[in-house]
Amino acid sequence: MRLKDYSFIIIALLVSCSAIAQFQISGKVTDAVTGVAINDVDIYDKDAGVLATTDASGNYRFETQKTALTLVFFTYEYDVLETTLSISSDAVHNFKLKELSEQLTAIEITARKEKIFQIERLKDVEGTAIYAGKKTEVVLITNSTANLATNNARQIYNQVAGLNIYQNDDAGLQLNIGGRGLDPNRTANFNTRQNGYDISADVLGYPESYYAPPTEALGSIQIIRGAASLQYGTQFGGLVNFVIKKPNATQPIEFITRNTVGSNGLYTNFSSLSGTAGKWSYYTFFNYKRGDGFRPNSGFESKNAYAHVGYQFNKKTKVTAEVTYLNYLAQQAGGLNDNQFQEDPFQSNRERNWFEVDWLLYNVTFSHDFSEDTKFTFSAFGLDAQRNALGFRTNRVDQVDPGTERDLIKGEFNNFGAEARFLSNYELAGKKSIFLIGSKFYKADNTSQQGPGSDGSDANFDFQTEEFPNYPNQNEFVYPNLNVSLFGENIIYLNDKLSITPGFRLEYIKTESDGFSREIRTDAAGNVIFNERVDENRVNDRTFVLLGLGSSYKANKSLEFYGNISQNYRSVTYTDISTANPAFEINPDIDDEKGFTADVGARGNYKDFVSYDASVFALVYQDRIGFRQIVSDGRVKSERGNVGDAFIYGLESLVDFNLNKLLINDTDYVFNLFFNTSVLSSEYTSSEENGVEGNKVEFIPEFNFKTGLKFGYKNFLASLQYSYLSEQFTDATNAVDGNLSGVIGSIPSYDIMDFSTSYKFNKRFKLEAGINNVLDNAYFTRRATGYPGPGIIPSPNRNYYMTLEIKI
Repeated sequence: MRLKDYSFIIIALLVSCSAIAQFQISGKVTDAVTGVAINDVDIYDKDAGVLATTDASGNYRFETQKTALTLVFFTYEYDVLETTLSISSDAVHNFKLKELSEQLTAIEITARKEKIFQIERLKDVEGTAIYAGKKTEVVLITNSTANLATNNARQIYNQVAGLNIYQNDDAGLQLNIGGRGLDPNRTANFNTRQNGYDISADVLGYPESYYAPPTEALGSIQIIRGAASLQYGTQFGGLVNFVIKKPNATQPIEFITRNTVGSNGLYTNFSSLSGTAGKWSYYTFFNYKRGDGFRPNSGFESKNAYAHVGYQFNKKTKVTAEVTYLNYLAQQAGGLNDNQFQEDPFQSNRERNWFEVDWLLYNVTFSHDFSEDTKFTFSAFGLDAQRNALGFRTNRVDQVDPGTERDLIKGEFNNFGAEARFLSNYELAGKKSIFLIGSKFYKADNTSQQGPGSDGSDANFDFQTEEFPNYPNQNEFVYPNLNVSLFGENIIYLNDKLSITPGFRLEYIKTESDGFSREIRTDAAGNVIFNERVDENRVNDRTFVLLGLGSSYKANKSLEFYGNISQNYRSVTYTDISTANPAFEINPDIDDEKGFTADVGARGNYKDFVSYDASVFALVYQDRIGFRQIVSDGRVKSERGNVGDAFIYGLESLVDFNLNKLLINDTDYVFNLFFNTSVLSSEYTSSEENGVEGNKVEFIPEFNFKTGLKFGYKNFLASLQYSYLSEQFTDATNAVDGNLSGVIGSIPSYDIMDFSTSYKFNKRFKLEAGINNVLDNAYFTRRATGYPGPGIIPSPNRNYYMTLEIKI
C-alpha cells in the first residue's frame, strides 16, 4: 500500500505555529548524603508535565523558552523536591534529593505522583528510540492494585484502550492480548520484548510468546500501537516491551519477598535481590508458582529466574548483561463444545494432556553517549528454548479418551540477533531535529516434530515411534529463517508546538521449511493400506520497504494532537502450516498479510484533574489469514487461509479523573475514577470465498468497556473494576453456533468485576488481598484451535488471593 494514496490523511496531520525553545537547562541529580548519582528521576514542569528523566549517571537535559519554571523532581525512593528557576540563558543546575523518610507511606508517594499526572505516556525520545506522534501507553506497575502474583492481565492492562484478552488460566503462565481484530493467542500479533530485546519463539516463523516476565518484577510495560512497525518489526499490533525493575541505586543490597496464597491451592513466591556498589549494579529474582487450577486436570508448577548485571565504565558508557530462565509444566483440562459448556463449564474429560515450556533468554547491551546530543546502543540477544505438547486430541472434543497413544508435538527454538541504534540531535533550517538510524540482524534455526507419544497418563515427552509406527500424524521439519532490516525515523520540529516524524523500514525476510510428513491410512481392522513419505522444501525470499509518517501538535500544556500512518506486514508461519491438526485444515495457497494502520487522536492533562487520550484509528488488512468452514471428504471442516481483505476502524478512549482534587483535595487520600472505552466496526471488503464478503472481522467485540474506582487513605488502598465485552466472532463466516470441535462459533458477551485492596504497615511490610470475578460469572474468551484445546477454554470462576510483601 503506497502512502501517496493516503496523502489526504497526512496533510490533515500538519499545522504550523511559533518559534522553537531557546534555553538549554542541564545538570545532575545526586543523593544529598552519599553524593551518588540517582537515575530515573522524573523532572516536571509543574504547569505542563514531564521535561526530562535522569540517566544512569544522574544527568538530565531539556530545552525551554520560558523565563521562569517551577520544577518538581520525583522518584519513589526520595522525597519530592520542588524548586523555582529564573532563566535568562543556557545554564547548569545540580540538585540533591533526600532519601525517603520513614513516615512517608506508599499511598502518599502514589498520591504525589498522581498530583502531577494520572496516565503516563512515552516522551518524544526515550534513549535511542523515537515515539513522537505515536499512540503510546505506559502501564506503571507500582501504581497498580492488580493481582500481580497471577499476572491478571484484565487488571494490569485496565487503562490500555481496546485490548482483547484471553483469560483461560488462574496463574498467568502466558500472556494473551490482542486488539483491533488481532488474535490475542500468545500475543503473537505484537512484537514482544523484554528491556528492548525480542523474547518470542521466532519473530518471523513462530511469533508466539510462551514466556512473559512476572509482573511483580516489572517497573512498567510500554505499549506502542501499529506505528511501531517501523522501529520494532513489521507486525500489525505494535510493540509490547516489559521493562524490568532497575537495580536499587542507593544501597548495596535490597531484598524483597512476596508470598501469595489463593483459591484452588494457589501458592506463589517472588523474591528479589538488588543493589549498587561502585560501578557495579545488579537485579535478580526467582518466581515460583504452583496450583491445582480451577478445573479438574489443570494443575501446574512454574519456576522463573532472572539476573541482570551492569557496569558503568564512566558517565557516558555502560554495559549490561541479562539471563532469563523459565520452566513450567501444566496439565491441560482440554476444550469443550457448546453443549458441554452449557452443561458444566468447568468439566474436563482429558486427564492425559500436558504442556511443558523450557525457556532460556540471554542479552548483552552496550550503550555509549558520544555527547549530550548523540547516543548509540548495541544489543545482542538469543534464545534457546523448547515447548512440548502431549495429549489426546480429536475433532470431537466430547469423545471419551480411549487411553491409546497420545499426540506429541515438540518444538525447539534456537535464534540469535543483534540490533544497533544511533540517535543524534541536529539543527535543520535553524530548527531542532532528531535523527534515528538502526539495523537489526536476526537468525533462527528452529525445529518441529510431531508423532506418537506414550499411551500412559504421565508427562512423558519422548516419542514412541517404534511402539506405534503407524500413528497417522507424523512429520519433522526445520525452519532456518533469516531477517535483516534497516530502519530510520526523524523528528522535525517545525516550531515549539508542531513536529512531523517521517520514517522507513527496509526489510529482507527469508523463511525456509525443510522436512517431511507421512500419510498413513489404515482399514477398519487397523491394517496399513497406504504409507507414503512426503518431502517438502520451501524457500521464500522477499525484500520490501515500509513507510510511515507521524505528527504531533502540542496546542498548550493541557492538549496534544497526534497522528500517524504506517504500513504493516506479517509473514505466514510455516510451523502452523506443517503441524497436523484434527481441528482444522490449512489452505496450501496461504500467503503473507499486508496493510497499514493510521491513528489520529488527542491527549493531555487538564489542571491535574483529568487525564485523557481519545483517538480514532483505521486498519486496512490485505489477505487476512483466518478460518472459514468448508466441506471436505463429505464432512464440514474449518480451513485456515487467506480469507480476504478487511477494513477495521473505531474509537478508543481513556479518561481518568482525579476526584481527590475535586472533592477532597487532601494528599492523605487517593480517589480516582477511570473509563476505558472502545467502539469498533469491521467488514470484509472483498473475498474470493463464498459467504465472507460483507461479514464482520473475527476477534472484534464492537463494544469493549472497562471502568474502575480507586480509593486510598494513608496506608490503605482499594480498587473496584468492572469489565464488559460484547459478542465477537471467531471465523470469517461469522458462525454463531459452535461445531463438534468447539473451534468455530461466537464468543458471547460477558462481564466481570474485580476487587482488590492493599495496606502498608510501614516501609517494610505490605499486605494485599482481593477477589477476582466477584460476580462468579461463567464465561469464556477463547475457542482454541490446538492446545490447550481444541474447543472452548473456560475462564476462571470466582477466586481469592492474599499476598504478604516483606522488604529488607
